[in-house]
Amino acid sequence: MSSHSAPCMWMRGGTSKGGYFLKDDLPQDTAQRDAFLLAMMGSPDPVQIDGMGGADPLTSKVAVVAKSTRDGIDVDYLFLQVFVDQAIVTDAQNCGNILAGVGPFAIERGLVAATGDETRVAIYMENTGQVAVATVSTPGGNVTYQGDAKIDGVPGSHAPVPLEFRDTAGSSCGALLPTGNAVDVVNGVAVTLIDNGMPCVVMKAQDLGITGYEDRDWLDNATELKSRIEAIRLIVGPMMNLGDVKEKSVPKMMLVAPPKHGGAVTVRSFIPHRAHATIGVLGAVSVATACLIPGSPAAEVAEIPEGNRKLLSVEHPTGEMSCVLETDDKGEVRTAALLRTARKLMDGVVFA
Repeated sequence: MSSHSAPCMWMRGGTSKGGYFLKDDLPQDTAQRDAFLLAMMGSPDPVQIDGMGGADPLTSKVAVVAKSTRDGIDVDYLFLQVFVDQAIVTDAQNCGNILAGVGPFAIERGLVAATGDETRVAIYMENTGQVAVATVSTPGGNVTYQGDAKIDGVPGSHAPVPLEFRDTAGSSCGALLPTGNAVDVVNGVAVTLIDNGMPCVVMKAQDLGITGYEDRDWLDNATELKSRIEAIRLIVGPMMNLGDVKEKSVPKMMLVAPPKHGGAVTVRSFIPHRAHATIGVLGAVSVATACLIPGSPAAEVAEIPEGNRKLLSVEHPTGEMSCVLETDDKGEVRTAALLRTARKLMDGVVFA
């Protein structure tokens, strides 16, 4: 392919969608690769009219996949967030939604051989050095996207893609609690700085003067609230070993409240400057984990089930996301798993 086109599969992964590429099909030089992806998405432009992007961070994402040489790993996956209205492509975070499409994509592209009715794909997430195992439906040795699994934020039902995460604690910040504290106070607000797969700042919605049940549009128009949240974010960046985060998409800002629909906790997520219609997969894992930390803002509002294996439903503006957390005898999280789905939307050549 020329420097202006590349083979690409467009997929929905979880509640996001974007372009999935084989690493060898993209320019190897990072600057050239990023220029290609910006042009392909139509960024920077609020509506991305001259590209494939959907004018929303959730639809301006890229997965770069390659066969892995690591022991016990099938494929390496690099996630890239292509900003909508800025000429920025960043690998500063992971994406557990786009991750849901990596297993099916790897099988479809011949990187992994199907092993029967189900195929387990071990995925190394380059952004954070974590490993996830996706279980893909492959009846007759072929990927299927049809099934009975439903996830909030996605119409209809599809084949389930369970994702099991391993060794997620401190993947970006160096420790589950990078400051060593269950609670820090920043600008007068009690926060938990946590990273169990996604760097997050978890605080009570009521401490910021809202209920935590507001919808996305209201939150996106709450200029004073967003300025206050951003001020906290800029302060905690260095505290979380993330440095200056002004131009970064992490940490995510999570405002929690008591559950309303039988779940464990309600959350309103900023990613970081826009309100999320749902919540990111790894953000949900981090919030669910925060609920299990005694004395934390999340623990104060959450309703936690008993037992070492806990199903925590994280309620968000358009539904819920269920996290299965396994804890050891000390109550510390050992593994986290979530149910996602994916669907192939287009396979062909994309142009920049």
